[in-house]
Amino acid sequence: MAKRPTLADVAAEAGVSRALVSIVMRHAPGASDATRERVLAAAARLGYRPDARARLLRSSRSHLLGVVFALDGAFHAEIVEALYPAAAKAGFDITLSARGPRRSEEEAIRSLLDLNAEAIIVLAPESDDMELVELAAPAVSVLQPQYRPRLASVATDEAAGIGLAVEHLRRLGHRHIAHVDGGSAVGSDARAGAFDRLMNEAGETPAFLRGGSTETDGMTAAGLIATLVKTPPFGHPPLTAVVAFNDALAVGLMHGLREGGIRIPEDLSVVGYDDSRLAALAHVQLTSVRQDPDALAAAAVGAAAEALDGRHTHALVAPSLTVRSSTAPPPAVAR
Repeated sequence: MAKRPTLADVAAEAGVSRALVSIVMRHAPGASDATRERVLAAAARLGYRPDARARLLRSSRSHLLGVVFALDGAFHAEIVEALYPAAAKAGFDITLSARGPRRSEEEAIRSLLDLNAEAIIVLAPESDDMELVELAAPAVSVLQPQYRPRLASVATDEAAGIGLAVEHLRRLGHRHIAHVDGGSAVGSDARAGAFDRLMNEAGETPAFLRGGSTETDGMTAAGLIATLVKTPPFGHPPLTAVVAFNDALAVGLMHGLREGGIRIPEDLSVVGYDDSRLAALAHVQLTSVRQDPDALAAAAVGAAAEALDGRHTHALVAPSLTVRSSTAPPPAVAR
């Protein structure tokens, strides 16, 4: 007996992804007219017929939202925790799938689709946005602003967050402020760009230092920052404050700086980003821009529900600033 053609066979014949074939066969939005014609022609040549029993099973709602998160994303855990009550309130269940060094985001997403998740919420996606658009279920990008018509997104207003950090430091009297970026991490470019604009608008030259997203990255950057505080290049004033990409980076900076004899905040003020649980630890007490996990989670679930009805929304969540003891007036002002 001849093997029954599958979606994968049609995808290969048409030269498109399996997910795109699924979209065409379900008569769902997301494929151009030309692509639909090519896929349907390939299906006709192969004699492909959708499995009526599988289609019937898929027609029954699972009310299941799949969530992809990073194992090393400290703030991800707080969003995941907030997603459970947000989903329950909207009538959904949650299932999780982690990505990490030995498990790709593609694998994490595929396992959720296999579980019949109706929509996929991806925290700080590594996938290309078109890959998310072409999934067999609607996707919501969280923490990475996206504006593609068929990809919903939820993110913190990064420009507003950096603005809160810079405004706080300037009110304390700081003028010589540096931004330690997040390297290739999601959100790094947006935060660095916001810092650049704010400093230029204030008539000051923005200072940027390479960082990363981990405590180790902060420890590595601490040596150069200590030099800029103690012995800046000729003609440059001492650095008095830094805005770090995230809390983990800031904590690594603080540890490395203190080992190098720099007092926090007497010699240097440090601001983090996320206001994670790490920032509130008694021995840290880090001033930090707060991303609101409850608001982000509620917006993500709402965006998933909208996407299931064919509407792809883009939400920016307002941040706030939590002031703790890692910031103070600069030495000259304090004196």
